[in-house]
Amino acid sequence: MNIKVIGKDLEVTDAIRNYAEKKMDKLTKYFDDFEGTVTIKVEGNEQVAESRVSSHGVTYKAVTAHKDLYASIDKNIDILEGQIRKTKTKREKMTKEATIRMGQEENNAEPEDEIIKELYYEIKPMTPEDAKLKLQENKGNTFFTFVNLESGKVNVIYKLKDNKNYGLVQPED
Repeated sequence: MNIKVIGKDLEVTDAIRNYAEKKMDKLTKYFDDFEGTVTIKVEGNEQVAESRVSSHGVTYKAVTAHKDLYASIDKNIDILEGQIRKTKTKREKMTKEATIRMGQEENNAEPEDEIIKELYYEIKPMTPEDAKLKLQENKGNTFFTFVNLESGKVNVIYKLKDNKNYGLVQPED
């Protein structure tokens, strides 16, 4: 960790240098090794602090102006931490997505014509109209299997693509 505190048209006192170094020390929880620069200057009534952190080829920068130089340095550290966390989260998300894609590719290597999921449920005798009402109750389902009360055979009622009408599948006699 290498931290420089530079003053432009402003003398850097030991108190300012120690404060800036102490605040930049907070960033060690994100990096093993980094280079940091804090540049301070005065513009009008405000004191400007510019902080830069470089690690592994990535540079983060924050510039704030405040009447109090210490407040400006504090704000910069908050901004830098936010940038670092955001970058870290993006990298983790990209790594996770790449891992998921690799897992999906591995899954795609398996035969696709196998039964991979089984559901069991009770088939009750009812009229096609009752089955339609039951299907309407279960909004997530697109079909419903039942025993037709009139024929005694297994039927399937399903929603058509227009989401208004229904189809009925019945075995031939």
